[in-house]
Amino acid sequence: MQTTLIEKIKEQLMALDSAAISDAMDSLHIPAGLAGIIPRNSGVKIAGPAFTVRYEPIIPEQGKFLNAGNYIDEVPVGHVVVVDNQGRTDCTSWGNILTFKAIQKGIAGSVIYGSARDLSEVRRLAYPLFTTGIYMVSGKNRAKVVETQCTLKIGDVVVSPGDWIFADDNGALVIPQQHLLTIIERAENVEKTEQAIIEAITNGEDLVSAREKLGYAVPWKHDS
Repeated sequence: MQTTLIEKIKEQLMALDSAAISDAMDSLHIPAGLAGIIPRNSGVKIAGPAFTVRYEPIIPEQGKFLNAGNYIDEVPVGHVVVVDNQGRTDCTSWGNILTFKAIQKGIAGSVIYGSARDLSEVRRLAYPLFTTGIYMVSGKNRAKVVETQCTLKIGDVVVSPGDWIFADDNGALVIPQQHLLTIIERAENVEKTEQAIIEAITNGEDLVSAREKLGYAVPWKHDS
């Protein structure tokens, strides 16, 4: 995807929120939300292509050191790191060193199906981090990277390289690349419909009639 197109798509997505995008994806019957993954800094919003990383558990060998992963050098500017560490809460797959490097490289943010640590530094640096858990125990000698830029399955949601990640205070979701433009258009219509309903009830209309008149049942079909 060309850089100019990526920037245009990012600009459109950043004007939306995850609720509108989720509703748009519901209209196409596409599972999107990464359940259980929550923001670790409030008030942040990210959008960008996914750079995927898959970990697997390992049994540590006494006296042998295994690094958890140095994939960060491969991640392009503006991408979102998506790590599948199987939702583990007994060890981490993100911390302060990866955070510093991600900021240095211009990475948009990180979504971790698993745990992270060094939360005080992550918050001090205002890095957009979304994780299943927070824990202090390192992933070194407990998990290893087995593949990057691979297809992941997190819950019921498939994440492939090139899919887009959007995350905000509500959580994180995945937008399949092949449906991206349709979903953006529908999400914009969802927001227009909801704003029209809010305006109507602000002006004294009852909620039932406002919803019925303005198409709340199919908000992605907003008639401007």
